[in-house]
Amino acid sequence: MKQVSTALSRISPSQTSAMTDRATQLRTEGHDIISLSVGEPDFATPGHVIEAAKAALDAGETRYTPVGGTARMKQAAALHFTRDLGIEVPLSQITVSAGGKQAIFHALMATISAGEDVIVPAPWWVSYPEIVRFAGGNVVPLVTHAEDGFRFTPAALEAQIGPRTQWLLLNSPGNPTGAVYPADMLLGIGEVLRRHPHVMVMSDDIYAPLNYTGQGHATLANLCPDLADRIVTVSGVSKSHAMTGFRIGVAAGPEWLISAMTKLQSHSSGNPCSISQAAAVAAFEGPQDFLSDWRERMRERRDRVVRAINAIEGLSTPVPDGAFYCMVDAAPLISRFGDDQKLALHLLEAGVAIVPASAFGGKDGFRISFAADEVQLAEATGRIAAALA
Repeated sequence: MKQVSTALSRISPSQTSAMTDRATQLRTEGHDIISLSVGEPDFATPGHVIEAAKAALDAGETRYTPVGGTARMKQAAALHFTRDLGIEVPLSQITVSAGGKQAIFHALMATISAGEDVIVPAPWWVSYPEIVRFAGGNVVPLVTHAEDGFRFTPAALEAQIGPRTQWLLLNSPGNPTGAVYPADMLLGIGEVLRRHPHVMVMSDDIYAPLNYTGQGHATLANLCPDLADRIVTVSGVSKSHAMTGFRIGVAAGPEWLISAMTKLQSHSSGNPCSISQAAAVAAFEGPQDFLSDWRERMRERRDRVVRAINAIEGLSTPVPDGAFYCMVDAAPLISRFGDDQKLALHLLEAGVAIVPASAFGGKDGFRISFAADEVQLAEATGRIAAALA
């Protein structure tokens, strides 16, 4: 019998995708399901972005492009990195991929050798540990807690660094917790990294526009420019401009690694979609004023969901500082169900799709996305309350 590869056997399917797919299937069967499992803004893609995609089609821009993106796309990405993240990078240190996930995958696959360690703060985005394992690396969890805003301290980081540590994966604002690392904490992390020059950093800034602290977004490559030769900053248009289906991510980092990532991409997918690149150029170069309105709407949704969840006996959640997720603690209720996966299935039967905390390296709870309209959020939290009463 045909067997899958050893590398593939080390990983599991994405539980967020699985729960979203299950919710979609139930809907097609006639069930009334509200999906709060997927990290996807419900806002319409901006009109000028759609028009740019149409114009590219009309102009016949349907051929191969350079593997790492067109020059125009890289220029737009450079504008984004400078204007929005405070990072000055030449085009030779930028690559464009089919979504931020592909950039992360290529960076880790290009650098991790068997047995090397990667520090991953937990709760984590579901794909981080799976990519590390697929590459043959070891996942070193750096556990964070709700009472600390799901942030690790520089001392906790240093305690996990060993001679075989290859990477620290840093996601701020974070999925699934909404954790935001302010500038002073990042400066402290930078001090630790200076003492350990063999450790690289994956700075996943995809949720940068969704920061509710009022302090503005802080990123490591900007605050610690002397460490820039070992920091890869990943961003994109999926979350900021409601362009998840366009699949465009951008990454900035040391030239040797960007070259390695592009080399790997040349044999995996080739160039990112030419039409999507044209749309992403419009997203980065076009008007940005609507982002503050979107952020304010997300903040209002966050506050409503946090109030509703904390009013349900047995559930609690801190107020997330960014992104569009709440990490809900359901420990007082777990004995009724057995584990958080069974709790998630119970809520799915009640008409709400969420993702169990165990999918993110957590336990006894679930992640809820508030990137849905206000009516759906009110109905969904009402169903959760009724299902757990």
